[in-house]
Amino acid sequence: MTVPEALIAFTVAAGLLTLTPGLDTALVLRTAAVEGPKTAWLAAIGIFIGTLGWGALVALGAGTLLATSPMAFLVLKWAGAAYLLWLGLRLILKPRDRFEVAGAAPPPRSGLAWLSRGALNNLLNPKAGVFYVSFLPQFVPAHVPAAPFMFLLAMLHDVLGAIWFAILIGATQPISQLLRRAGVVRWLDRLTGGVFMGFGVRLALERR
Repeated sequence: MTVPEALIAFTVAAGLLTLTPGLDTALVLRTAAVEGPKTAWLAAIGIFIGTLGWGALVALGAGTLLATSPMAFLVLKWAGAAYLLWLGLRLILKPRDRFEVAGAAPPPRSGLAWLSRGALNNLLNPKAGVFYVSFLPQFVPAHVPAAPFMFLLAMLHDVLGAIWFAILIGATQPISQLLRRAGVVRWLDRLTGGVFMGFGVRLALERR
């Protein structure tokens, strides 16, 4: 895989992941609806910081292992493939019927608190770390330094997130209503599950 091919493949996969509603989407939508667009952007920036935090951790850890140990590559490859296949199959067989936008926690009062909430919303979600460990390494082309390239992918993920959050904040009510429709949520989950399974199979067949 060349660098352009890796970037294109990651953009497609990460773009679909970004569109699939989760904790970050719920936080931005609820904040935009209740607190307004400025506050929603503060929460979104916090989420971007959290994503870069996970990206840095995975890049430093997995990048070092991949560069120094062929056995580590095999272990990470099979563990990542199994996780993506399991996650994809679960999304296909048991898609969600609804997506809850409202949050129960009281809203912070300051801009810094909203940044912190966005960052912690992402950093304290262990699924984000597990997913990044499984997901990022497979998009690193051979003979490319793994750590900086994976961090670049995390930055690209943030760019995609910024585009999506801009759409969410700009059209909060229509999108909020759309994501409450069971058919839409099920369709997004199954489509994402199919893509994850495809990447899991690809990762299992990867040669390095």
